[in-house]
Formats: sequence, C-alpha cells, structure tokens
Amino acid sequence: MTIHRKILAALAVSSALVAPAFAQDGSARNVILLITDGTGIETFRAASYFRHGALGHEAYDRFDARLFMATHPLNTSNEPTLSDEGAVTFEPSELWKDEASDSTYEGNIADYKGFFTGYDYARSDFTDSAAAGTALASGHKTYNNAINWSNDDTPLKHIGEYAVESGRALGVVSSVQISHATPAAFLAHNVSRNDYAAIGREIVESGLATVVMGTGHPYYDGAGQRVENPTENDFRFVGGQDIWHRLESGETDYTLIESREQFEALANGELPEGGKIMGLVQNIQTLQFNRPGVSLGDKLETSPDLATMTQGALNVLGAQENGFFLMVEGGAIDWAAHANNLPRLIEEQVEFNEAVETAVNWVEENSSWEETLVIVTTDHGNGLLQGPNSDRVAYEPIVNQGAGAMPLVRWHSDNHTRELVPLYAHGAGADYFIDNATSESGLAIYEVGEDSQIWVDNTDVFRASLNALGIQPGNS
Repeated sequence: MTIHRKILAALAVSSALVAPAFAQDGSARNVILLITDGTGIETFRAASYFRHGALGHEAYDRFDARLFMATHPLNTSNEPTLSDEGAVTFEPSELWKDEASDSTYEGNIADYKGFFTGYDYARSDFTDSAAAGTALASGHKTYNNAINWSNDDTPLKHIGEYAVESGRALGVVSSVQISHATPAAFLAHNVSRNDYAAIGREIVESGLATVVMGTGHPYYDGAGQRVENPTENDFRFVGGQDIWHRLESGETDYTLIESREQFEALANGELPEGGKIMGLVQNIQTLQFNRPGVSLGDKLETSPDLATMTQGALNVLGAQENGFFLMVEGGAIDWAAHANNLPRLIEEQVEFNEAVETAVNWVEENSSWEETLVIVTTDHGNGLLQGPNSDRVAYEPIVNQGAGAMPLVRWHSDNHTRELVPLYAHGAGADYFIDNATSESGLAIYEVGEDSQIWVDNTDVFRASLNALGIQPGNS
C-alpha cells in the first residue's frame, strides 16, 4: 500500500479520535491563525521595544483573549513508539522554581549555565516544530518529528482537511520553505518532517490548499541569487524536479508566481486566472534571515515581506464563496533564536507583527469580528531569552532601551523550550480559550494581569478553530 493510500485509509479512523466533544459556536466564516515560530514572551516584547519603544502598541495587544499556552510533545522520540513509554508530563509550577542549579545546558553554539532549576525544567523535554505543528493543526499530541502522524503510526486529519470538507478554502503562508515543519503541518502527513520531497509532492499533488506561499525555490540560493544548475537536492522542498517542471508548465492545479513583483501585484488585487496560487519566493531558504551578514538592514530586494504575502493570500481567499482557514507563519524567527541573533530575531518578529496588522486590517475592512476569528501565537519557545541579570534574578524581564535600540538581554539556550508561551485571540469564538483555560498564578512573574494568568494546551488551538467554524470532528 502506498503512503498516500495509507493516509486516506487511516484518516477516517484517526479523525474520530480528536476527543473530547465540545459545544460548537459555529459563527465564524473564517479563521486566521498566525504563528511566530520559536517565540517566548520576551521575544514579543523585544520587537515591541525596538519598534515602538514601549509595550501595548501591537495589534494583538488589543485582543480580548490574552493568555498563555503549553507546547510539550507526547514524547521526545523521533519515530512512533507505539507505546506510552517516555511520555512527557508538564507541571507549570516547575518552571518558576528559583533554587540554584549547577547544571550546564549543552547547546549547539555554546554551553549555558543552569542558574535555576526552573530554567532546567524549561530546557528539557521540549517539542520540535513538527510535533507542535501537528498539535496545533490536528488536535493530537505526538512524537517529535511527526507531520500529522500519530505515535500509533497512523496519519492524522488536520484542520485544513476539515476546512476544505466544510466547503471553505485553505491557505498557508510562511517565511520559510513550504514543506518545512509548520506549513507542512497544515498541508500534509508524514512520519518524518525531514522527508521534504514527499511532503512537497503531497502539497502539490493533493491540490488541497487554494493558496500556498513560502520559500524553497530550487533556482535561487539563500542570498536570493540565481542558481543556473541546481542539484536534485535543491528541488526537494517542492517535491522533486518532476513536480517543479509540472508547476512551471502549468500541469498542476496551481498558477505559479515567483517574483516579488508578482507577489506585490497579488497584494494589490491583481488575481491571476486559474484560481489556486503556488507562490514560491525566489529563495531556497528564508525570505530574509539567511542573507549575508548578521545585522539589520540591507534586505534582499528579491523577497516580498510577510505582510505582502499575507495580503495576497487574503485577496485570493476572501474571494471564496464559503470562507476560509489561513495559517501564516513567521518561520525564521526560530532560526534567529537558534543562532542567538538578537537583531535578526527582532527584524523577523517585527515583520511578523506587520503581517498580523495586515490580517486585522483585512478583517475590519473586508469582513467583521462577528464572522472571523484571529489567533496569534507561537509553536514553542526558543533561546529562553531573559533580562541581562537573569543569571541572578529568575525570569528577569528584558530591558527596554527605546525605539530603534536593541534591548538588554541574556540567552539561556540556543534550542527549543517548554515554557508557557503567549496566545492572543479576537473575534468569533475567541472566548473558547478563556472558557477552557487553567489558572496559573506563577505567570505573574511575567508581569501580566491576573486575567492573563491562565493557560491552554496547544491542541486547544485546533479545537477552538473547529468550534468557531461549527465543524464537529469525525462528522465531516
């Protein structure tokens, strides 16, 4: 049996396992989920300080629901275990413990002293983007490395499939490769996130999404320079050389757009004929992060920004008769955190925040908060970014230096964390998060109000989305 047939055969079973049942709101026509990959609360704050010189000025700061989210995986295996062995547990109170720790966290670019047992807890048993994306998209916890694949070795039905079955359109936009973990979680299924070619092939051949946008262009490098003779490996993100040629020649469901000018035209309302759009930015890696250098400025002129891509996707999806589900990812923020690169972390987060503003403006100008739900969150933390004295004061906040200046910070990791991360929601069905949240007084350490000292699980993003859209899992 081929992998595609195995997926189709198992989805009917797995879709019935998205427990528990919940009351349906059903008032939303559209759901827009925006994910800033690898982002803790201090990353959100760093971008706001740099951009505005203060907190409280971002679009999501005005949202009704402002809380936190747990991100831990089912287990940290890289393949299905077919058992409960190694299951990860999560107790948020462990995060705040400030007993001294003499541990050393061995990172990829440096070693980091432990300082506090709470930091040790945050840096252990963390999710990768595949398991996190799967939880957000399918409502299932799973092993690290899985793209909508269960620990029982069966495919999982994701929100994009539910949305399309309900008559809505699906859109996925990312600042990294279209077959990278987070966008893949809303488009495909695979036992391993690293099987880019198979994931890319499923994305194109399924034709599930009306709009797909991201990088992974085989004829351009990370600096946006043309590559005249790409290798077969360069085609993996789009499903292989044969898939690329079919895209180029118009033999798929998609109209291919590549240049910045084409993305800008789409954002300006110039919709090409053919309906479905495959937007491959002229870069094999990221919109901007992997360009030469490590500082701000001198951006690639070949790449559109994430806000432009978001606007273009909304123009296409907004023309659909029955509404849509759209996921937008600022994917390279995670890459900057892995590198402990504060300037480009802030640059990427600011671009993400601009994409959020684009989505909010679209709702207010073309839809309404009565028929659209907007969710802003991340898939996990990364870097355990804290204030400059956070080696002596647990979870000391970063220090604002004013607009246009880098805040004062200290990194405690160059990898993912299982810290509680921010979640913001507004519009039709946003109350789902508040109604299903758990109180956690320890969140006061982040200097947030009592009404924000609550948290949900990452699987609740899936459930809140289905609830808002009025879709009952297993009945579509």
